[in-house]
Amino acid sequence: MAVYQKLPTSEGKDVTTPQLTKLANVLRALLYTLGLISLAFILSVFLLGGLPAFETLRGSGFHLEKSFRRDPSDYVLGSGWDVHAAPTTRSYNWTISEIEAAPDGILRTLIVIDGQFPGPLVECNEGDTIVIDVYNGATNSTSLHWHGQSQNGTNWMDGTTGVTNCPIPPGKSFRYEFTVREQWGTYWYHAHFSTSRIDGLFGPFIIHSPKENIQSDTDRIVMVHDYYHDLSAALLPQYLAPDNENDEPVPDGALINGMGICSTCEPSSGKLATFGLDRDKTHRLRFINVGAFAEFDVEIDQHELSLVEVDGVEVEPYNLHRFRINVAQRYSVILHANHAADSYWLRARMIAHCFPEIPEDLEPEVLGIIRYSSSEEQPATKGWGEAMELECKDLNTSEVIPAVAMSAPEPDVLIYLRSNFEIGAYRLSRGFFNKTSWRPAEVPTLVEAVDGLAKANKSFSPEGILPAYDINRQMVYRVDGIKTVDLLIDNFDDGNHPFHLHGYKFWVLGQGRGYFDKSTYPSLNTTNPLRRDTVTIEAYGWVLIRFVADNPGMWAFHCHIAWHLEAGMLMQFLTRPDIVAGWKVPEDVKGFCDHPEDQRGGGIPDEDFYELAKRPVGGG
Repeated sequence: MAVYQKLPTSEGKDVTTPQLTKLANVLRALLYTLGLISLAFILSVFLLGGLPAFETLRGSGFHLEKSFRRDPSDYVLGSGWDVHAAPTTRSYNWTISEIEAAPDGILRTLIVIDGQFPGPLVECNEGDTIVIDVYNGATNSTSLHWHGQSQNGTNWMDGTTGVTNCPIPPGKSFRYEFTVREQWGTYWYHAHFSTSRIDGLFGPFIIHSPKENIQSDTDRIVMVHDYYHDLSAALLPQYLAPDNENDEPVPDGALINGMGICSTCEPSSGKLATFGLDRDKTHRLRFINVGAFAEFDVEIDQHELSLVEVDGVEVEPYNLHRFRINVAQRYSVILHANHAADSYWLRARMIAHCFPEIPEDLEPEVLGIIRYSSSEEQPATKGWGEAMELECKDLNTSEVIPAVAMSAPEPDVLIYLRSNFEIGAYRLSRGFFNKTSWRPAEVPTLVEAVDGLAKANKSFSPEGILPAYDINRQMVYRVDGIKTVDLLIDNFDDGNHPFHLHGYKFWVLGQGRGYFDKSTYPSLNTTNPLRRDTVTIEAYGWVLIRFVADNPGMWAFHCHIAWHLEAGMLMQFLTRPDIVAGWKVPEDVKGFCDHPEDQRGGGIPDEDFYELAKRPVGGG
């Protein structure tokens, strides 16, 4: 065996063998290359914005726990919040982007805010001014709506594409700025551009006020929603296609605060939402249905809940075991953590009987965990076991009483609407209010109204349905002065519709199956009936609501099922036109409308289905 040694030379230098020299050179080259790779990675991380910039590179085999998941503590409201603080400006700076993520274990594209899902909490006091700078770094245009905010005096900040504004194109920024006035409670925000809210663009919006009298030891947000493994932009053409007859895409599952476990995945990298609650204390849980389609039944094993808020309206405590929450609705409940076990299941079950079909592998129930201790064991508890209603309709709120009494004034006008789906040109099934199937206007109807009223254009002047707009696509009902409006809707569709009125809360005077009995109209209960902003009309049912039309602006009234809205189920109210006539829409709001060529994505024109419609019925 040869042994190589360093030998002194006459010049005092080491001498190495040729073999050792070659090995040393190889090692030096390898270390140099590894050093360059490490340096490049480190520089890339810092130059591209840190580790979150690499989120889109994550595949099923790459696990980076600084993940897309928003920290659950972000949805726990701090006990130190000062509700008596002087009004101030609350500023946010958001970037909208697309990431690849697997909330329930299945990788898909999500549209998110600041790289995380779901969206961040907006929290303020009544009287505060909200400033949110939004940069759209996503592929398609976007617009954000602040659900339930009255936007009194800032109608153009409502974020309703085609009604109050044009969307933010890719690569552009927009500042939302408005003051929260005379309202408090649980709200939320979401994209109001095509179906993009389904893909992750939503989050909670909480308003505090010393006027609110709901007491609890802790306070947190619980968002429930249906969940799809495909992008909504891929599902929408299938839904709107000829011969589909309003067969809505069926969700693949459901999530709680963006968490869940895919029932058909093995193994799954999904997680269950967990809520650590202190024993022997009271906890406020603010439930929001931020979904696209599904209504949920919600319960917590062995716990009676006390309902204390409905859509931002405080109500007298009302005890229940389970409650039903439809898309866009909010309910706050008080949970008393006074039971023996250390953990319990929170169950949110989609009412799958209202889907056009129920896939065999669908798991309609998504679970969360309520923990009284740090134990990691799963709950062994069982649900209440009470039979669930199969019809999709509202929680029975006839005995729910608002804490602040407000009786409904006598009506000045009764407006009748018929909601239904009809099959028309190209064999397309579309949603209608009376004769109108809505499509977003390229120039928002608000902008047209401000201009038309300022010029005294007669087509904008008569009270009632305005002839200024194409009735086939835009039904705009003008209400002069301050009037009390009754809105009676008959649903000729075999599905339910959670209807939402922008800019207002309304009294729910009645709802039911079949037709409204007009003989009961004079005897309706108008003494402090429930007020809210989203109400469900059941299949082949009716609902009667009342509101005081005193908020100036152009306000959408629409079904909050994302698919139905895209199919056309929206109409509008122009209220206080005397004030709107003096408005000047800000240039930054109108700016995006001047460059329609910058817009990307959005709805699908009916004409795009012409080639499909030429095919024989049944395929071929």
